[in-house]
Amino acid sequence: MNQIRPLEKIAQILRTKEEVILDMEEKMEKITGKRNILEKIISENDMYVNLILKELHIHKNPTASEVQNALIHKFKKDDQKLYEIFRKPDGATEEGSKTLLNFTKELAQIPDLFVLKEEVAREIIKKNPPPNIMSALGYATVQELLMKENFYQLYCSLRFIETNEWMHKNFDVAYSDLRVGDFEYRPVKLMVLDQKWLKIAEKFMKKKYHNVSHLKELGVIFVIPLNIDTSGETLRLFGLLLHYFHEVDFYSRLFKKYSTRPDFIEKMKSLLRGDVLEGKSMDPAKANWLIVQRYLAKDNENDPRLFLPRINSEVIHWEKAETDIARFAHRFYEYDLTFWANLDFVGDVFRENGLGKQLIGFNMLDVTMGLVMEKQDIKYMYHQQEAMWSKIFFEYMGGMDRAEEMVIENFDKGYISL
Repeated sequence: MNQIRPLEKIAQILRTKEEVILDMEEKMEKITGKRNILEKIISENDMYVNLILKELHIHKNPTASEVQNALIHKFKKDDQKLYEIFRKPDGATEEGSKTLLNFTKELAQIPDLFVLKEEVAREIIKKNPPPNIMSALGYATVQELLMKENFYQLYCSLRFIETNEWMHKNFDVAYSDLRVGDFEYRPVKLMVLDQKWLKIAEKFMKKKYHNVSHLKELGVIFVIPLNIDTSGETLRLFGLLLHYFHEVDFYSRLFKKYSTRPDFIEKMKSLLRGDVLEGKSMDPAKANWLIVQRYLAKDNENDPRLFLPRINSEVIHWEKAETDIARFAHRFYEYDLTFWANLDFVGDVFRENGLGKQLIGFNMLDVTMGLVMEKQDIKYMYHQQEAMWSKIFFEYMGGMDRAEEMVIENFDKGYISL
């Protein structure tokens, strides 16, 4: 690791110019009166990096690959412990995954969600028969489809069987006709889809890199049935499920917030699309933080918004999931699963033979995805940078709870201006 100035190191980790960081720091210090926040964050980051490298028995001045491989090895070891705690879940059926699913529900402890009524969603399907699903399952009429299939599993399957063009064309129109009265409060639904969806789901999983997803507007979290037969699968599934619990809760609160407004449905559709402001309307004289609700680097690692101060709601969901996991780890302290706590923003730049320097994130999500894509030799490093930006904002604003309030308050505007 290089001993460099905090400002330079922050800029290096965040892939942005020092002037951007310096401008942000000067404005935030003036607004909050807090000094030396960057120094504090880098000091905390380096402390965790050194502790983790020591715990992983890594020698001084390791390569990026050595650090990544050691983190993946640790992830696999912890995964085996979880596999035993959850009574060897099979992942292919709801019954075989019951212990794991029950733990995630218990840990997340989210309230009832403000979501679309089932009868309204049924009517949407009735008016927009899904062609690929009906063809794949051999139904001649949509009435027969709705009568014989589990409705929530059917609605989930739209995400990975119907085309994006069909979904956009039909559901943009269908959702435009919704009203506040079409929503209600009800508990989150967590399910493992039936085996028959597995074959049709293969294309979806290649695109998403995992077999867990959700429907914000229905308050459903679903797992496409896959046998847990690969090292790392249990811990990966555990973390993703907890993350989605907190994500559907977050969007439920936004739906409720916007439900009193005349543009409620347009706001809801914007949330479902994952819209992110371009950042051009922000006052340059103020301290501006772009609000991001997805990983922009997945689409374009040089998206200009990636070089601006921002707070990503994904980080908030993952921080809560990691808090849940830490609470779980203390309950089963004999298994020593506390390793991954507090590492969301932690990372450093390491040399890589013949490739210069590479950033390695120590958080669970980047390591998880590094494991998933290990065979392709792809480095997944989206989350750590998002978490580092958010960590800076949390420190200036007095913690994640206050920051989350500000994000929800300003979400429709697309940025926080101080």
